[in-house]
Amino acid sequence: MKTLKIAIQKSGRLNEKSVEILKNCGLSFENYKSSLISSVTNFPLEILFLRDDDIPEYVQDGIADLGIVGENVITETKAKVTHLQKLGFGKCTLKIAVQNTSSIEKLEDLNGKAIATSYPVILENFLQSKGITSDIRTISGSVEIGPGLGLSDAICDIVSTGGTLKSNGLKPFADVMSSEAVLIGNEAIANHPEVAELLQRIRSVLSAKSNKYVVLNVSKDNLQKVVDLLPGVKSPTVVPLFEPNWVAVHSVIAEADFWEKINSLKAAGAEGILVMPIEKIIT
Repeated sequence: MKTLKIAIQKSGRLNEKSVEILKNCGLSFENYKSSLISSVTNFPLEILFLRDDDIPEYVQDGIADLGIVGENVITETKAKVTHLQKLGFGKCTLKIAVQNTSSIEKLEDLNGKAIATSYPVILENFLQSKGITSDIRTISGSVEIGPGLGLSDAICDIVSTGGTLKSNGLKPFADVMSSEAVLIGNEAIANHPEVAELLQRIRSVLSAKSNKYVVLNVSKDNLQKVVDLLPGVKSPTVVPLFEPNWVAVHSVIAEADFWEKINSLKAAGAEGILVMPIEKIIT
């Protein structure tokens, strides 16, 4: 049995969620806050804690078999890796932003302008696709200060909430790329049995997180209307209650449909609706 190596961010916005999803997969490991490597005690896996910029290259070169990193980093580094699974966290957008007082109003206005960024590859590809030629100035970190110091006319940076832009007198101008955390692997390891097992665990955790378990009571007269709203994993489970003409219905609701379904269920005659989180869904 091969011991896999997975690289995740040592510190930063993806670290906590990466650790969380691995632990939710039933993996047991310690010392992840003070060490650069941690061994999983109940699965053939070692966890490497790296700078996120290094993760795609480590995976590409086979130093690590797997990695968790943002799509933006993969694109910027041009790493040759296999995308195995989007993970649903670390969502952000690479945006071009300008000062609130800027005269730049449309993409064409960026021609000949200086843009500060930590993502020159992504930005250059975007501008070329729009037929725009700008002076791309690569800055490592704190690019939002560029316009205020006269270093650039605009910036291109990762935006999650927009708070940093606002606090620096900037406004988003154009979306360049959407990104989220993904599980990646190198070509040599993609079909390995241990990878398949770990991937199944991760997908089970993600499936559970995006769904809710619902139990409700309904009269048999309204049962069909409720069942029509609750397809479940295959179909709802219906259990007779002690009170005549009443049943309990057990089902799964997609998180995205949660509130819409709840209101529709109440309108259809459902009572005593109990909604619970799901730990795992194995398909």
